[in-house]
Amino acid sequence: MSTIAAYGSWGSPIDPDLLASSAPSFSHPSRDGENLYWLESRPWENGRSVVVQKNSKGITKDVLPAPLNTRSKVHEYGGRPYIVVEDMLYFCLYDDQRVYRLDLQDSNAFPVPITPDGGYRFADFCYDHSRRRLISVAEHHSGQTEPENTIVAIPLDGSMSIEVLCQGEDFYAYPRLNNTGEQLCWISWNHPDMPWDNTTLWLSPIDQTGQLSEPVAVAGNGREAIFQPQWSPDNQLYFVSDRDNWWNIYQWHPESGITPIQPMNAEFATPLWVLGMSTYGFTADGTIVCCYSCEGKWQLATLEPDNPCLEVIETPFSHISDIYCDGKYSWFIGASPTQSAELVRLDTESHTLNTVRQGDPLATSSSYIAKPTPISFNTTDSATAHAFYYQPTNPDYRGCEGSLPPLIVICHGGPTGATSTAMNLKIQYWTSRGFAVLDVNYRGSTGYGRQYREQLHRQWGIADVADVVAGAQYLIEQQLVDPNKIAIRGSSAGGYTVLAALCFHQLFKAGACLYGIGDLETLARDTHKFESRYLDKLIGPYPEEKSVYIERSPIHHIDQLHCPVIFFQGLEDKVVPPEQALSMTTALRDKHLPVAYLPFSGEGHGFRKAETIKISLEAELYFYGQIFHFQPHGNLPEIHIDNLKTDS
Repeated sequence: MSTIAAYGSWGSPIDPDLLASSAPSFSHPSRDGENLYWLESRPWENGRSVVVQKNSKGITKDVLPAPLNTRSKVHEYGGRPYIVVEDMLYFCLYDDQRVYRLDLQDSNAFPVPITPDGGYRFADFCYDHSRRRLISVAEHHSGQTEPENTIVAIPLDGSMSIEVLCQGEDFYAYPRLNNTGEQLCWISWNHPDMPWDNTTLWLSPIDQTGQLSEPVAVAGNGREAIFQPQWSPDNQLYFVSDRDNWWNIYQWHPESGITPIQPMNAEFATPLWVLGMSTYGFTADGTIVCCYSCEGKWQLATLEPDNPCLEVIETPFSHISDIYCDGKYSWFIGASPTQSAELVRLDTESHTLNTVRQGDPLATSSSYIAKPTPISFNTTDSATAHAFYYQPTNPDYRGCEGSLPPLIVICHGGPTGATSTAMNLKIQYWTSRGFAVLDVNYRGSTGYGRQYREQLHRQWGIADVADVVAGAQYLIEQQLVDPNKIAIRGSSAGGYTVLAALCFHQLFKAGACLYGIGDLETLARDTHKFESRYLDKLIGPYPEEKSVYIERSPIHHIDQLHCPVIFFQGLEDKVVPPEQALSMTTALRDKHLPVAYLPFSGEGHGFRKAETIKISLEAELYFYGQIFHFQPHGNLPEIHIDNLKTDS
């Protein structure tokens, strides 16, 4: 028999400890000889990223000894921070951002630096076999001006003499050598574009001195975002482009030019927030193994370049990423609505799937897991927006008769990004306690073509806000949620959507802002290089359109904000500095609205530590309990909420 209890007050086995310890995140699989390697990020080790090996005997072990942490800070978001070549691990150490080598055949070896100490950051490595060097993206922080981004060669002889191969553009990604080491391709872009706006694909021969000679732009039409250039086994150059609205795979040939491989209304790429992302690869016989997104769901498929007919491979996964191929095998990261991410091997001949690595099995029944329902709804300007709806799910409880559940509307970050149907225990944390959740892919999100992304141009703070409001109203009209208990939460850019929705609309009754943006002017002036001109597209050039920045900044419209807000902020955040949250907190406190502020030392833009994840979730639940007047199950630590009327 299920217990009747107020929505939000249900007890749940999905607790913060489970969120922080059940599964690491996996990324960047690769193989060296017979050994497979990948990266694991572990919240229970304070977010440490570890290189893991599985050898030919099936033995799995960490090859990066604790407490070493490999993570790049290029663009602040980083990217692929390691490469293994001939049993030698080369990795970017998080603490000082230098590249180190570690001999994996010597159990007594210590990491040795191969780059100088001097403000450099590195990511996205490839190996130049004939010249015994690494080629990578580098970012030099001199402290005097904007950081300089380049493509560099890192010698492996210990000389530490970094050699710049390519410079002059604002940003670089994907330096990739062809199979003979005679040509290098890469992509670049310049302010004010982001890599999902406009990039150029370059190709250059390498001369006898190891330098690039006469680079040629082979793709990039001024309104084309290119992703993951890669060489096939027969030395043909492939890449992903959205030149026809959808991110599809193309081939470039010096004589025939650019040819689409399999045109379709689907996305074979994601926005390049981190370097080294991979959505396709080549097996030894030239077969393309790829993943693509259609209507918010990812599929795995193969393509034969000579006979381009997409063959979909059935998998249990709804989210697929990090594809890597070697021989007849392919590896990728897969997740589903009921299954956390795992590292999977595909035999491309038999289409057999084998799990290589996964987190501990979920220590609870699947009956507690809410399934996502895709919905589309009308919004402003005769447009359609998309979301995933999760209903309250807990076999032990049911709501009080005649009542409806509270709703949490989630705004993903970016804002150029997308939500996913992959298992997200943070969502399950809420649904198993009696909340309904709406996870919105507002206009500007990826997965629905370039035109959908561009609907947020000059409309940030308007179109995205209209979409989260329309989504919540849709559920209210369907009588699925309590209109008096509608909360909105979001992180980073999603935090801005939260604050803008609270200021410019009266629908929401509470908000949770995680390292979000309250002052667009401050963001435009103070953020890091990668995003320093991002707002040119989303808002308009600054300071030329300063008035628009003021008009859309929640900090200037506190008089219109009517409901309680809780703020969470990492004190080491370089993307959205803590001053943003402090300014909003002070303004709300002065207005005598209920407000709470939780800062976390040692955290940057995004929370990685298990303790931070636990505290922030429990604090948010406590906050909703106080605002919506229900008693959460269990003994939650109390937090201080300014201006809270305890007698209501």
